[in-house]
Amino acid sequence: MSAATALIVVDAQDSFRQRASWDPAVAGAYLERQQALIDGARARGLPVVQILHVEAEGIFSLASGHVRTVEGLSLTPDVTFHKPSHSALVGTGLLVWLIQNRIGRVIVSGIRTEQCCETTTRHASDLGFAVDYVTEATLTFDMTDRHGRVFTVDEIKARTELVLHERFARIATVEEALDAA
Repeated sequence: MSAATALIVVDAQDSFRQRASWDPAVAGAYLERQQALIDGARARGLPVVQILHVEAEGIFSLASGHVRTVEGLSLTPDVTFHKPSHSALVGTGLLVWLIQNRIGRVIVSGIRTEQCCETTTRHASDLGFAVDYVTEATLTFDMTDRHGRVFTVDEIKARTELVLHERFARIATVEEALDAA
């Protein structure tokens, strides 16, 4: 594959703002870093891909009106794909688009750190793409396991970096990912 790079913005959509777990304080830091990544990609002429999660019903349905760019983020993508599963590479047409555009490297960002962003990263790596995972441009929420233990956003992000780094992706800051483009 070539060294052409694309930024993938996964599920940065208003659907998440409708959940009780949405924390404006945590989201603000994410939005700032995500915007810096988008703006930096644009400044370097990198294509920006928007992925939106879509379900048949609820806040992730097209009918809800929430399947749109999350408030607080300015994003005009080169292409948008709707995904029905965790990986942006399943059932979307993204893989075909990446191949047609001779993309060999992807920068992954968006919402949720340990779910759709991590799954897309693993899948892209397994398909042979070089991947930069920009944790600071991902967002997640505290989670409680089946035993009642609460995992904080910072713990979830640290765990995601642990399992991805040097196995499926290079963990990079916004600046590091853009400098490699």
